[in-house]
Amino acid sequence: MMNPGPCNFLLLLVALDLTQYCAGSHWLQTFNIVILKPGMLESRSIQVGYIDSIQYQGFDSKEPTARMQPRAAWMEQEPPEYWEKETAQVLRLSLTNQRLLRYMVMFNEQSKKDYHFLQEVFGCNVANDGSFLGGHYRFTYYGFDYIILNEDLNSWTTQGEAAESMKTDLVNAGSAEGWRTYLLGECTERLLRCLELGKETLLRSDAPQTHVTHQVTPEGNVTLRCWALRFYPADITLTWKRDGNNHTQDMELPDTRPAGDGTFQKWAAVVVPPGEELRYTCHVHHEGLPEPLTLKWEPPQTIPIIAILIGLVLGTLVVGTVVIFLVWKK
Repeated sequence: MMNPGPCNFLLLLVALDLTQYCAGSHWLQTFNIVILKPGMLESRSIQVGYIDSIQYQGFDSKEPTARMQPRAAWMEQEPPEYWEKETAQVLRLSLTNQRLLRYMVMFNEQSKKDYHFLQEVFGCNVANDGSFLGGHYRFTYYGFDYIILNEDLNSWTTQGEAAESMKTDLVNAGSAEGWRTYLLGECTERLLRCLELGKETLLRSDAPQTHVTHQVTPEGNVTLRCWALRFYPADITLTWKRDGNNHTQDMELPDTRPAGDGTFQKWAAVVVPPGEELRYTCHVHHEGLPEPLTLKWEPPQTIPIIAILIGLVLGTLVVGTVVIFLVWKK
């Protein structure tokens, strides 16, 4: 089986985690990945930090400078001492994760001719009033082993023999307590600091661009899809109603997804009998809207055949009259 590219895997990891929002809250999340591919003498370390869906800083050991760099304009307000501290921390973390990666490769007796990558994700969630809502930590090696900090932030869940052996070390070192302290303290403080620095971007409200599409299925039914595009923040509600009543039968509602430009997109679809499309309405709720929207599919406007024929006849009469007048005048 072909191994997925490490960068594609990181993007997938980001996409999966950035959809887990609580209404009226903000996330700070840090994604670490260590990559060892065939022919590499030294593994490559990458770290990206996100506030909600906005990348605010990043590090790549492959870059010539190998320093933590701002990825959002508002982060350039941080002084040089901040970047020195962040660079020192990420370099220490990279060395630790590189050792863990080598250990996992040896423990699982895997070939050095394959791709190997280790992922680490951690972050904190605060309400709009700044109160702490929760935090998380997850360590994963190539899909075989993982370690998750439980919601109580005091205990671990593991899968795989190597992860189980690592859990013992974590418990003995009091690592859960250390992560709890970080998530409640430094992580939350940094998130609130970023929300202040980038408030024009992070605390804005962009109303969704909406429309309804119509598609006939091979079975002869009709799929109505209600689209919401380019909105921010991520919290949004899309519902379908039939004759004014909530309609969830045959409704498809995927997760909200980042659009790649700092905004989000979402759609909700229902399958309806042909000819009954106008009985269905889509209702959109988002904080960027002055009031909820109600949409329905608008059939394409058609001109009756009789109107076309009348237009052709009138056009012919006008042209004929003009020709006769010109001939008479000449």
